[in-house]
Amino acid sequence: MSSNIIEVQKLSRRFDGKFALNELSISIPRGGVFGLIGGNGAGKTTLIRHLLGLLRPESGTVRVFGMDPIRSTREVLGRVGYLSEDRDLPDWMRISELMSYTQAFYPAWDPIFAEQLRNDFDLNPKARVRTLSRGQRARAGLLIALAHRPDLLLLDEPSSGLDPVVRRDILGSIIRTVADEGRTVLFSSHLLDEVERVADQVAIIHHGRILLTGAMDEIRERHRRVTLRFRNEVSRPPELIGTIGFEGSGHEWTYLCSGEQSQLRYAAEALGAVIVEDSALTLDEIFVSRVLN
Repeated sequence: MSSNIIEVQKLSRRFDGKFALNELSISIPRGGVFGLIGGNGAGKTTLIRHLLGLLRPESGTVRVFGMDPIRSTREVLGRVGYLSEDRDLPDWMRISELMSYTQAFYPAWDPIFAEQLRNDFDLNPKARVRTLSRGQRARAGLLIALAHRPDLLLLDEPSSGLDPVVRRDILGSIIRTVADEGRTVLFSSHLLDEVERVADQVAIIHHGRILLTGAMDEIRERHRRVTLRFRNEVSRPPELIGTIGFEGSGHEWTYLCSGEQSQLRYAAEALGAVIVEDSALTLDEIFVSRVLN
């Protein structure tokens, strides 16, 4: 059995002649939290819809649990929990009816766990969906996504428009609990501080392509802000290995770099410069430097 729960190879999809996904390839391992970050229109939702079998690839392949979600829809979706940004739930149903209705689709539904989630989320079983606040709708959507204990939980912009308390519920205890049980969480977000806080691995998607992917800690460690002091003033500094951006003037210039810390130090010494500051970048800084350069 593959160690990856998701395998996507050279996936392309166009809308109105424009690429939403352009030969995108990505592998997502079993277990843990995987963050997919990108701006609006980067291709995050389009990728997730392919994983759910809602869109057919124009070219390339998609495998979830080693299966094609188009050909093996029931087998795949029976093991997937999904929360969309729209939280598209039937407005006329009561919470209790929504739970009973959803249970019919999942043989592995855990009624005790479902009731526990309902209590934890403070959802009135008699309340109709149309009366729920945005935060309550998100909690209701998460309840039905989690109650059958899915092997894969897909969250598409789960905290968009939500208050900090609901965001904490979704991105703190719930995501961590699912991941710690050996399941896999894939969530897309443009809120990079959330991704940095909870993700084990991350991928940056831009214009339908993956720009960067890897373990969160390793990505942060390999992207650094290094300030060099040169003996003589320079109007434009010599290029440092792995440079993705720089600013400064005169004797001191600050580089944004990608590479091993020891390599950067040796390269700086070779340029005859002294390192006066060296620190890891935040995910937000990494994202901006990668997307804008």
